Formats: sequence, structure tokens, C-alpha cells
Amino acid sequence: MAATRVGLIGAGGVAQRHARVLSGLPDVQVVGVTDVVPEAAAALAEQYGTRALPDAAALLGEGLDAAYVCVPPFAHGAAERLVLEAGIPLFVEKPIAINWDVAQEIASLIARRNVLTAVGHHWRYLAIVEEARKLLSDRPVQLVTGAWLDKVPPVAWWPRRDRSGGPVVEQAAHVLDLARCLAGEVTEVTAAGNGTPPPVDGADVDGATVATLRFASGAVGTLAATCVLGWKQRAGLEVYADGLALDVSETGLVVRDADGTRTVGSDPDSAREAVDRAFIQAVRGEGDDIRVPYAEALRTHALALAVAEAAVTGRAVAPASPEASRA
Repeated sequence: MAATRVGLIGAGGVAQRHARVLSGLPDVQVVGVTDVVPEAAAALAEQYGTRALPDAAALLGEGLDAAYVCVPPFAHGAAERLVLEAGIPLFVEKPIAINWDVAQEIASLIARRNVLTAVGHHWRYLAIVEEARKLLSDRPVQLVTGAWLDKVPPVAWWPRRDRSGGPVVEQAAHVLDLARCLAGEVTEVTAAGNGTPPPVDGADVDGATVATLRFASGAVGTLAATCVLGWKQRAGLEVYADGLALDVSETGLVVRDADGTRTVGSDPDSAREAVDRAFIQAVRGEGDDIRVPYAEALRTHALALAVAEAAVTGRAVAPASPEASRA
């Protein structure tokens, strides 16, 4: 079979990671990259021996088998529309938008065109997440406590709400996706932000946010997020069921039950590679292990937006229904 021809829309840090992984996969060719900052596209293209193209339309004109959209949250929409118009498989990095309207529109286009999609929630590919799911298979979840306690990433758009969507949408969405994976859908959230931005020029996002979650199963949960540190303190989820406590993060799983405590290590890089490998195998018709297609990511996005809205309004919010995107 001929090499799978992939194009990258965006040349930032996450695109660089995908370029590294894709270039290491057999029978995959990164045929081009484009970015609104031409110098960034040129640098990434030179690093991987490919071409820098002036825009997404030119990139799609190279005869791609699949396209990766790795743009900042506020920039989603236009690139996805072009890829879907071309009718080729689409990989989108999270968050899939900063609002509901754009994400819902793209989900509707995907459903109508029946295009293969994947979204970069790579935590779903951690072996320890599968282990956690097995341990919870016969024990209903009672409580989850999630946290993303970190610093402000070094990109100018991140601390601005109208560019990133805020820390919950841009960062803690990984934790919310894991909560959905292990405990099911959330029906209602309440939240509060501290009203004080992190000490970064131009910042208007809350430096700290707390939320409570009510799950359809009857389980309850919390989420804590902050971006005021100078380091990554914690990003993970604790899950409690009858006689079982789990602590899940990218780097490991801690299990405590009647038999004692055990720790299972984890390599986050393996999950980052697995999400790309699964997508490429699906594009080539050689596998079917896409764990977060766009429609699934839309549910996590709806939950993150509900937390963000609840923090601003002070009211309880029900996550938007993705089913509306199929109308």
C-alpha cells in the first residue's frame, strides 16, 4: 500500500509532537505544513524534510489522505470546514473550539459527510485507564475528584478567555473527559471562579476555579483548576467506589482496596503515539481503535463549557446536548 499522505494545519507545540510521531510511523508521509506564522511552518517543514504551504487550501491541494488541525482554540472552524469539504479524514486537537456554536456546526458537517474523525484526547489510550475501567466494571462509581493545578503556558493567547476559552476548556478538559470515561455522563454542574486572573500580562481568565458535578448514575464529583503556579502540580482524577479507591494520572495508577495498595506505572508518550497510530490505521483501513471521534469529544466540550458558564453566572448549568448537532 502507498504511503499515507498527511498534512498539518498549524505548526505550534502540539503540531510538532504529531509531526514527530507521524514521521516515525511506517508508510506515513508528512507532505506539508501550514501556519498563520509562515516562519513557524517553515521551521517545522525543514525539521521533517517536508514543505511549508501558504494556507490550508494549498495544503489540501497536495492530495492528502488525512489532515491534522492543530490550531489554537479560537482558530477552530475554518480549517475543519475546508478539510470536510475535501472529504478526507480529519484529526482535531482539543479543545475543539472555544464555544458551542462552532463545535456543533463542525459536528453536523461531519455527520452529514460521514467523514472519519479523531480528537486528541490521548489519555483514553493510557493502559492504566483501561485497567481502571476493568476495576470499576462491577462497582458503581460514587465520587470523583479531579484536578488540574498548573502554570500559564507560554503562549500569548492562553490567558485570554476569548482566545483559549479559559483553563477548564483548554487544560482541564482532559480530566473531564476522563471523568466521563470512568463515571459516565454529567447532567448538571455548578462552579465558581475566584475572579482574579493569574499574574500574566493581558490575562482575564480566573486564576482558580472549582466545580461540582452531578452524574446521571447518581455519582457526584468535584473539579479544581488553577493556573497560578510556576510548575505542574497535579493533573488527574481520583475515583471512589464501594471498597475501591483509584488515583489516575498520565504517569500512573494507584489502586487501594481490601487487599492493600498497589501502583501501576504509565508512560504518557506511549498514549500520545497510540492516538496517532490508531487514527492512521483507521485511515488506511487497517484498524478500528479511534476512542474519541469528534462526536465523543463534543460531549466533553459541552461539559467543559458548562463548567465555564456556571463559574461566570453562578447558576447550575446542564451541559448542552450533542444530539442537537445531528438535526
